[in-house]
Amino acid sequence: MTSESTTLDAPAGSTGSAATPSLRLSSLCREYGDFVAVDGIDLDIAQGEFFSLLGPSGCGKTTTLRMIAGLEEPSSGSIELEGAPITSVPAHKREVNTVFQSYALFPHLSVFDNVAFGLRERRVAKPEIRQRVQEMLELVDLGHRGDAKPDQLSGGQQQRVALARALVLRPRLLLLDEPLGALDLKLRKRMQLLLKEIQQEVGITFVYVTHDQEEAFFMSDRVAVMRGGRIEQVAPPSEIYVRPTTAFVADFVGISNQITGTVCAVRPDGRYDAELHGHVHEGIAGVDGLAVGDAVATIVRPEVLGFVDDDAPGAIEGEIADIAFLGPQTFLEVRVAGGGAITVSLPSRHLRGGRTRHVGEACALGWPPEHAWLVRAETA
Repeated sequence: MTSESTTLDAPAGSTGSAATPSLRLSSLCREYGDFVAVDGIDLDIAQGEFFSLLGPSGCGKTTTLRMIAGLEEPSSGSIELEGAPITSVPAHKREVNTVFQSYALFPHLSVFDNVAFGLRERRVAKPEIRQRVQEMLELVDLGHRGDAKPDQLSGGQQQRVALARALVLRPRLLLLDEPLGALDLKLRKRMQLLLKEIQQEVGITFVYVTHDQEEAFFMSDRVAVMRGGRIEQVAPPSEIYVRPTTAFVADFVGISNQITGTVCAVRPDGRYDAELHGHVHEGIAGVDGLAVGDAVATIVRPEVLGFVDDDAPGAIEGEIADIAFLGPQTFLEVRVAGGGAITVSLPSRHLRGGRTRHVGEACALGWPPEHAWLVRAETA
């Protein structure tokens, strides 16, 4: 990586402005016969944003990306790039490039020639090709490997070549479809950091598709969580984790304890009192619109739980069923009296001189009220 900032020149005729979204999807749908893969998505992505589409396999995220790229035709709805409609524009005429999980490098061409390929197809002058390709190779820390062939590179290096090949064309929008999925864990972590650094240096909008929430959270300014062809929530990663809008979102991102119960009061400040496991828990924040009698799930993340005295207000009693030591954290599974299980996460420093817990031990759990969050319970 170079220490100087490298901002790509705006394409001629760019109409982008601070108020104009880089990308706008309006009522976007894609149907295959009776199957609805993408079901009426509305989404604005800001200029220069690192935005991720996150969700399980089959949720519609890759189909959405392919429609943005022009590789799939929407059944209905529209796509705008910097205020200009591109729904009917052919893929090769969109100022949009895509990086896929399969690098698709030409094995017979050098690294330099792989990156230069698109510029040559556009008949860019040779001196400009040399300058732009070398700039991109320096950006991805491969300036010294221009003469190498793809089979002489590691997987991470090949992925960086694919990234340079896409960026050298100076797209207005870069799409990335699970590009790190084939890499091992340590290399994937390094590439996540590199991708974020490159995105900040070049200053263009990235739209990233992944099913890995840690990957999305690490790199993204905002994340859209998808399910069944629809967007469940769009927000910065911290908001999605702390204030999920649905039980599905809470369960998909991180480890989520969902303690079911019923709303028994709605307070003037918008907080709720809820009955959980025979105890009334007062003043819990949650999503808007819940009413007395509604079935709810109280989202309590493992790291905010702690062991309390049996007679503590609202304590939930149970028995430790499993203990898993995972380096800096220790996870305990507690079977709750009356059914179900709760996961507790403790910093492993508690093992140094602290009380040691054992499988089969009776215990009681509690949490600060401000660290719980209510959402509507999922119905079967």
